[in-house]
Amino acid sequence: MKANIHPEMKEVEIKCVCGATFKTMSTKENIDVEICSECHPFYTGKQGSSKRTGNIEKFNRKYNLNQEKKAA
Repeated sequence: MKANIHPEMKEVEIKCVCGATFKTMSTKENIDVEICSECHPFYTGKQGSSKRTGNIEKFNRKYNLNQEKKAA
């Protein structure tokens, strides 16, 4: 690597809106984020299933088709 062309890396603290903080190395002095791994629904387990029913069930409900009618 060439000398004197790279930015200076320093230890900074990342601050999330939820109050969590993380230490890392960066060229920036302050890093503020809106969402982190401690408050993101995917990592906390509070994420709901986006597809609870399949396309066939949606079609049957839309056109009012029931399984009992097909069997008879």
